[in-house]
This record gives sequence, C-alpha cells and structure tokens, in this order.
Amino acid sequence: MPEPLPISALQHLVFCERQCALIHTEGLWAENRLTAEGTVLHENAHEAGPETHGGVRVARGLDMRSEALNLVGKSDVVEFTPLEAFHGPIAETVRAAASGPGPPLVGWGVLPVEYKRGRSKTSPEWGDCDRVQLCAQALCLEEMLGVEVPEGRLFYGQTRRRTDVPIDGALRDLTRRAVARLHALLASGETPPAVNDARCPNCSLVKLCLPQVAAGRSAAAWIDRRLNTLDREAA
Repeated sequence: MPEPLPISALQHLVFCERQCALIHTEGLWAENRLTAEGTVLHENAHEAGPETHGGVRVARGLDMRSEALNLVGKSDVVEFTPLEAFHGPIAETVRAAASGPGPPLVGWGVLPVEYKRGRSKTSPEWGDCDRVQLCAQALCLEEMLGVEVPEGRLFYGQTRRRTDVPIDGALRDLTRRAVARLHALLASGETPPAVNDARCPNCSLVKLCLPQVAAGRSAAAWIDRRLNTLDREAA
C-alpha cells in the first residue's frame, strides 16, 4: 500500500487541485499573512493541552488514521461527551451512533472540531473544502474508535463562532470521492493547469503558481499582451 496521505491535503484539493499538487507533489510552499494567522490558530489549539469541563473531555492534537482511506492527520480538538449529557433531538442520534460497529467507545459521544482562520466559507470559490476535511477526520475517528460521528464543528477565528456540520450521507459521499481523487492526482505526479479566478489573489502560492501565465495560455502570449498594454499606456 502507498504511504498514507495527510487529511489536510483534502482541503487543498477541494479548494484548488493545482494548489494541492504544487504543495504535495512539487513540494512548494510559501507563507503569507493568512497562512501565518492560520498556523498560529492551530498551534494555540494544540498547545492548550487536554482539559475537562462540564463533564466534556477535550483532547487536542490527537493523532488520527484511516486504513480504509489511507489517510493520516492530527486533530485540532476532539470532544468526548458523556451520552447522558445529550438532550433533545440529537440525543437519540448520538446514543445510536455510540453503539456502532467494532469495539465501541462505550458511553461517549465524539465530536471533532477543526479550527480555521477567517469566517465560514459560503462563496462558490471556496466550496466544501473545510467540510470535507472535517468529515475525513470524522471517518478516521469512526474507524479508530468503533463509533459513528454524526456531526462536527468548524471554529472560525475571525468570527469566534462554531459552525455545526452534520456528517451526513451526502458529505460522506463527497469526502470519499475527494479522497479517491486525491490519491489519483498525487499518484499521477501531474500538476493541473491554473484557472486564474477569484481564489488566486489570497493564495500564498500565487507567485509560484503564476496563474495569470499558466491559466490555459502560453507564456509567450501573456508576455505579448503585457507588452501591448505597456505600448498603449506609453502612447
């Protein structure tokens, strides 16, 4: 079996396949303000250490793995809540989930929480990249702990709010398709062409990717257009 791939690569893939290949195939990386802020947020989440409050056990930086998906990763936060603490409509779902296949983690509901800088991503260019990454964590936890994980949370640093994410059938299917695509893309060793759209300006790799050059055009044609523009401005 090939080496397992990082769960975080799924977020890169769903956001932009070219970005994913530049990072995970070509080994390129560059920081900008946004990635630096994200790094600090993740480090703070990991370094706070385990804690218990209100009966909820909080694990940080938990190593995760799925043999079925051939993925590895590290959680920001996983919350373990006693089943008796759940009330209302979610209670029955969580209690049923805790009796899933395999050697179960008896008596506890499991909730992954992924930390992200910025705010909830609802624009089309961002799509489901954060939700897919969170779902992959849930699938890993299910395989590791022998329970079902019916929901997770995305915590956004800019708004300081959690977004509830149901780990439903549609998201699971989307995530499994993304995992298959990730393995195929990185096994191919190919880097997809750039598309040069609204995602590009804030990407830390923009100066390495050069989307204005690589987006389905030749470098010569791009240079010709730039020279023509400069000639018109000089006239």
